[in-house]
Amino acid sequence: MPFEGESFLDHLTLERRLSDYTRRNYRQALERFFGWLKSDLGRNAKASEVTKSDARSYLVEFQSKHSRRTIRNHVYGLRSFFRFCQTRGFCESNPFQNLTLPKPDKPLPKFLTEKQARKLLSQPKEKQALAEGLDFLASRDLMALELLYAGGLRVSELVGLDYGHLDTARATVRVTGKGQKERVCPIGKVALGTECRFRDHFAKDASHDSPIVINRNGSRLTARSIQSMIKKYLRAAELPEDMTPHKLRHSFATHLLDNGADLRAVQELLGHASLSTTQIYTHVSVSRLKEAHRLAHPRA
Repeated sequence: MPFEGESFLDHLTLERRLSDYTRRNYRQALERFFGWLKSDLGRNAKASEVTKSDARSYLVEFQSKHSRRTIRNHVYGLRSFFRFCQTRGFCESNPFQNLTLPKPDKPLPKFLTEKQARKLLSQPKEKQALAEGLDFLASRDLMALELLYAGGLRVSELVGLDYGHLDTARATVRVTGKGQKERVCPIGKVALGTECRFRDHFAKDASHDSPIVINRNGSRLTARSIQSMIKKYLRAAELPEDMTPHKLRHSFATHLLDNGADLRAVQELLGHASLSTTQIYTHVSVSRLKEAHRLAHPRA
């Protein structure tokens, strides 16, 4: 990777404030492309030395090895890198600009049915019953699951919640999503009640800047811990273990639309910048209706 690459990655973090995940993906895109230039073409190229022909050749070769989504993500990263280089005077043109990309795959998001969601959320309650009294882990896990599903939160948003973000009067939480954008998410009376019970019995510190989702020591729980916890309860509920925390967010959106929610409202609740991102869930709902029609209608 050329020296301009590190400057670009610092720009992503310090100036654009993009996530570590995005930075990692863009780093990978740069390393693969400039590694390809070196290994296949024998060139240690600077940004100013990369040509449109290099970009096209790389795209052709890359398509035979990777999915359409990966290709598009990497080209977006490279395009952004060369745009950065142009603004800094490292190069004059962007070789990845206006390249024709393969159309993206549109797999429908996986989600839990409403029955499966209820079964998953019942697992900490069953653990609580076996403990014959209030149990820290069961109470904490139930609260985390309730907040994820009721609010349609990303895991990063859940673990970033402080007590100052909670409005008990309105049963809402204020979260910071992608691009540092804030939104207010209703969580409902059930999730709020679960949170209040956990706070009353187990919170070591419920001041404004204290985390809501904690471990036994009172420290903020990590996203990885939430992922492990959900897998544990999926196994206990005999549900597919590939139902990641983000698929609870898919379930949240799908269940809202199935029950008549407005698409624009779901967009706002999810914090999507574009309505087209939210529309994928309408395809899920329609496909379920078509399947129900096929199974039940005598002329299907």
